[in-house]
This record gives sequence, C-alpha cells and structure tokens, in this order.
Amino acid sequence: MDVALSKTGSRVLKVFFALVVVFLYAPIAILIVFSFNNSDLPTFPLSGFTLRWYHQFIANGDLRNALETSAIVAAISSVCAVVLGVLASIALVRRRFRGKAAVSALLLSPLVIPYVVFGVSLLLLFHRLGIPRSMLTVVIGHIVITLPYTILVLVPRLQQIDVSLEEAAYDLGAGPMTTFRAVTLPLILPAVFSALLIAFTTSFDEYAVASFVVGPRTTFPIFLYSALRFPSQLPQVIAVAVVVIVISLIVVIAAEVGRRIAERRLGAPVL
Repeated sequence: MDVALSKTGSRVLKVFFALVVVFLYAPIAILIVFSFNNSDLPTFPLSGFTLRWYHQFIANGDLRNALETSAIVAAISSVCAVVLGVLASIALVRRRFRGKAAVSALLLSPLVIPYVVFGVSLLLLFHRLGIPRSMLTVVIGHIVITLPYTILVLVPRLQQIDVSLEEAAYDLGAGPMTTFRAVTLPLILPAVFSALLIAFTTSFDEYAVASFVVGPRTTFPIFLYSALRFPSQLPQVIAVAVVVIVISLIVVIAAEVGRRIAERRLGAPVL
C-alpha cells in the first residue's frame, strides 16, 4: 500500500499541513492581536484593548498619501501591463515569426533580474534621458516588472482556446478587432482579471525598484520601511498593515469567486 494512503502516512500529512498553515498564518494573527494592544511596544502580555492606533492611522496624512500614491501607481501600471500582456500573448501564441524564443525570453527576463539591479539600471536610464523621478518613473518600472506575470497567466489561457473559433469569425466576415472583441476577449476574460489582480498586488507591494525611482510622493512600502525606524510609529504601521491584509483577502476571495463564476459561464473547466 502507498505510504501516503496508509493511516500513519495520512496522519503525518495532516500534521504537516497543519504546521504549514500555522507557519503561514500565525504571524498575521499575531499582527492583528498587536494592532489592538494598548501599548507602544508589541510585546506580551497585552496591556489592554484599544482602537487608538487605527484612529491615528486615519489621521496620519502622510500615511494616507502614501497609500493613495501606491494605489494610483498600482492601478495605472496593472492596467497598462495587462493591455501589453494581452498583445504580447496573442503575438506569442497566434503568430509565427523569427526570434519568437528570444522575444519571449526578453519579455520574461525581469523575473530573473534582481530588482535592486533593475532599479539602479532604471535610475541611470532616467537620469541619462533627463526624466525627473516621479510617479511616472515608478509606473514605468512597475509595468516592466509586472508584465511577465500577466504573460504567464494569459499565454496558457490562449493556448487552451481553439484557433478554429477565431478562424470561423474571419470566415463570417469579422475583422481582427471584431474577432478579438467578440470571440477572444470573452474567452480570456477570467485570465485577464487574474492577471490584473496579480499585477496590482505586485505593484502595490513592490519596494526595491520604487526606492530608486520614486519622486516626492512616497509609496506605501517605502513609507512603511521608513516608519519602522521610529518605534513611536510602529503601532500605526501594524494597524495599517492589518487593514491592507484584510482588504487584500477580501479582494482575493472576491476575485476567485468571480473567476469561477466566469469560468462556469464560459463552459471552461475550473482549476
């Protein structure tokens, strides 16, 4: 009998899975507990229950501006990355041209380039071109590093779509744009939504590249790392981290539910 299917193996796998879950989510649980702790220091035993750290976070203009900047940058860069990812994926899957492997490797190269090296390269490039550091430079950097993720999500979905569906649309007189809008886009829409979510979260949490090309408006990760140097701001940082985690969980759950609903409507298998 397979060891994994035996009673002992089953118990070991369950214990191992429980340990993995605890390892992953225990820090988040501790973070939530400390966000309500009535003490400037996150230590046990707890000093009591309070909501003042959340009130201070709401009243902190610099922190709110950093969150707003990260949200704007993530929204713009994720939309641009998805649009470019759709175009690149269609070219890689539906077109034949010389150097396809080289182009694919070039588009996916940001996945293997250290972000620190990439950030320094962008800083030197923008300085050489005379482009001042601003939200635009951060958006450009985040588009480049999130584009590979969108391609990796969209290419497998396009490969699952029968090309004869698009050919049938051409035979019926539809042009390339009409075929894409009426046939291809609805079929890849769940993947597009997933790619958008991945690109948004990657951009929102990115620190290394943004630290080199950020302008006067600080992004949330940079503000977060800067605030950690001051113990007095640590409780506010913990509170805002909890808010970001909760919002992220809600978005992820909603995205997964929406993806499954879209997959069922399109008649595709749900993975």
